[in-house]
Amino acid sequence: MLAGMILRFLFAVGGLWVAAHLVHGISYATTGSLLFAAFVLGIMNAIVRPVLVILTLPLTLVTLGLFLLVINAAMLGLTSVFIRGFHVGGFAAAFWGSIVVSLVSWIGSALAER
Repeated sequence: MLAGMILRFLFAVGGLWVAAHLVHGISYATTGSLLFAAFVLGIMNAIVRPVLVILTLPLTLVTLGLFLLVINAAMLGLTSVFIRGFHVGGFAAAFWGSIVVSLVSWIGSALAER
């Protein structure tokens, strides 16, 4: 269980690193800020995201689940508010960055299960 959590954390770090290099508007100052941003993003996804998903369930159903992309972007943007040295410049950067982070984490988890 601990190994799985550490692995997911490392995939999140990798996802944020890739997003910072691919998405204009996402940057980090130090490796420490990148690691801390991944940790805070994990906490936000575990605590805040479920509450937002429940509160926006009607909108999520109407948009056939696409509103979850907006929630993911909000989690990434909110993470940048709390972490000095990690910057997300606007909604578009958060939107595309959250897609990159999700894809990298998903691919990493799929490869780790093999």
